[in-house]
Amino acid sequence: MPPVVRLAVPAELLSLVRLAQLLESVEHQAVDPHQYRLLAEKLMGELREHQGHEALPGLLDHFPAAAEVYENLQYGHAGLVRAPLEMSLTSELAARELLGRIRRGA
Repeated sequence: MPPVVRLAVPAELLSLVRLAQLLESVEHQAVDPHQYRLLAEKLMGELREHQGHEALPGLLDHFPAAAEVYENLQYGHAGLVRAPLEMSLTSELAARELLGRIRRGA
């Protein structure tokens, strides 16, 4: 039996936590793609609504799938905001190198 983790969650984040729990539970299961997308979109809405909440970083630490959704929301203007700077830089350089090789036809 997996250990029980108890989190103190502000009331305004309960919907976000429920959606994050649900996403974690279906993340590695065969689910209908349309249902998965609807779940992810609802979670994105909650993440946008509570973006600056002080409890959000701690919650995302407990829900890796939700943290990945959060990263995707932020990537366009902030890059990999939850990853350590070195990892972000390494990822960015690797992506640039790959795109350069593709352009050169290598």
